[in-house]
Amino acid sequence: MSTKKLKHPGRRLLVALLVIVLGYVALAVGTATGRTQMTPGLALDLEGGTQIILTPTTSDGSEITDEDIEQAIEIIRQRVDATGVSEAQISRQGGNNIMVSLPGTPSEDTLDLVRTSAVLYFRPVIRILQMNAAAYADMQNEYADSVASAAATDGATETGVESGTGTDGTEEGTETDGDAASADATLAPVTAEEMATSLADVNGDGTISSDPLESTSDDNSSDAWISEQLIYDAYMTDCTSEDALSGEAQDPDAAVISCARNGSGTIYILGPAEIAGTNIAAASSGLETTSQGTTTNNWVVNLEFDSEGSDLFAEVSRRLIAYRDAAAAASDATSTDSQKAEFAIVLDGLTIMASGFNDTVTTAITDGRVQISGDFTQSEANTLANQLSFGSLPLSFTVQSEQHISATLGTEQLRNGLIAGLIGFALIVVYLAWQYRGLGVVAVASLLMAAAGTYLVIALLSWLMGYRLSLAGVAGLIIAIGITMDSFIVYFERVRDEVRNGRTLVVAVDEGWRHARRTIIVSDSVNLLAAVVLYFLAVGGVQGFAFTLGVTTVVDLAVIILFTHPMLVWILRFRFFGEGHRWSGLDPEHLGARSGAVYRGGAAASAVGAGGSLARRRAEARRAREQADAVEAEDASGKDDEQA
Repeated sequence: MSTKKLKHPGRRLLVALLVIVLGYVALAVGTATGRTQMTPGLALDLEGGTQIILTPTTSDGSEITDEDIEQAIEIIRQRVDATGVSEAQISRQGGNNIMVSLPGTPSEDTLDLVRTSAVLYFRPVIRILQMNAAAYADMQNEYADSVASAAATDGATETGVESGTGTDGTEEGTETDGDAASADATLAPVTAEEMATSLADVNGDGTISSDPLESTSDDNSSDAWISEQLIYDAYMTDCTSEDALSGEAQDPDAAVISCARNGSGTIYILGPAEIAGTNIAAASSGLETTSQGTTTNNWVVNLEFDSEGSDLFAEVSRRLIAYRDAAAAASDATSTDSQKAEFAIVLDGLTIMASGFNDTVTTAITDGRVQISGDFTQSEANTLANQLSFGSLPLSFTVQSEQHISATLGTEQLRNGLIAGLIGFALIVVYLAWQYRGLGVVAVASLLMAAAGTYLVIALLSWLMGYRLSLAGVAGLIIAIGITMDSFIVYFERVRDEVRNGRTLVVAVDEGWRHARRTIIVSDSVNLLAAVVLYFLAVGGVQGFAFTLGVTTVVDLAVIILFTHPMLVWILRFRFFGEGHRWSGLDPEHLGARSGAVYRGGAAASAVGAGGSLARRRAEARRAREQADAVEAEDASGKDDEQA
């Protein structure tokens, strides 16, 4: 017989209730501050959302295969799931189009994850242009206008003075106008094309050549990769325009022009790609940690290359450090060597950052670990890490259409589902009252506790990880009522079995819990394992069903351990349950206790000789004697008949 008893059941009940209350308080605070809402988010079938149709393209015009499409769908699904948006639908439409349906109103970062291909390359920097030719021309023209205006003002003042002296004002005035004209000729207005030609004419011959520039090196940072024509085109690029910042696929084997992704207008001329995004083994975001181990407030993205990428980055870092040292030795921070000491991280044709190595790095980086910094916000760092975590898409995409779609099932079906759940709950309450009488109070209270806990968990998950409830998820919640009922029935029946065997209520509850606990844990573990397997093997609505099934299984296990068992121990303090009232559900006569078993209720267990217990024992003894006398009389009558 077990002697271990639950101590302080009332405290456990208070702790369980306090956890639920604190959870709802947190949810209310989040709602008041606009961070969440009291109701969980709904999926596409119940709320509607945004639908994007993508048309794939290849940079080299090659044929798009079914394998490319399937790989793209899988990577898009991984990206969307990483943002916390659940119940998204991603499928192939028609020939090669991909349809992405996102529930609710997705954020712009989430939409960018779908729209962009996230083709990442590490390219060496050859030139950095702070502004384009149009900006330079505007600056020069403004300066020319100011000089001309100043010259005109000086000329007018000088003419006025000479006229006042009575000399030949006409002659002096003519001479002043000539000086202003001379100034205007010196700083004549220029066009953007003229300025670009002047800036790109490296050889100084007055023409723009398409021939490679002279260079003393043959690496990917060499001037041999670029020409005056490429520099001219770079100066003619407006990196502040919307078209330039839209991004596009670029040839990884050629030098390219790239705009700064932040819209600052900086123009980069970059060499051929040396490392691809597919060489990234892992990417994560977080706060920057310095070499001294302190954490700053700067958000960064940490990259880790695979073995091939690590080898390639070691070679790149060795070369860039050499360029940096050469520029330092020349004491020329504006030299092309100082620019070539940097490498650019290019995402979809746009440079998200260009940086070199600080003076503390003196040797090549061989461990393949890189940290990207660039004045990121937390959201930007998370988005970039999500884009890079799943590699580059095999295709680029054009957004064919983007529109809002209505709910496929709507609130009417949700209401019908909830009504079905309430009807099922009411029928269960009726069954509990009929089958377990007073114990039904414990079961109903536990069901209400499980419902409150499940709703709280679903709402908090909707807030913290973007979970959305679908109609399939509602079905999982309804099925959870039956799972929770199974736990109650197993527990109550084991307790009643112990009562039938003549245990006192205190011992029966303790012994029944000891046996039922293992059965309940095994049963819930099987349900949880099935939910986990189904979640990872399924997609769409089935995945939502598996998720809610797993959540409710965990809640059921927590409720039965932290609430139901302590409550059953606690109510034995009341005479109605402690003395086994006929309507308590623990009455031994109603349960068919074994004949001759000695029953002692919780209230009578401390006084074996008390009137109720002693009277019961005397009545049982009297019935036993009467049965014995009847048997003896029957035997005596039988013997008399035989003798006669």
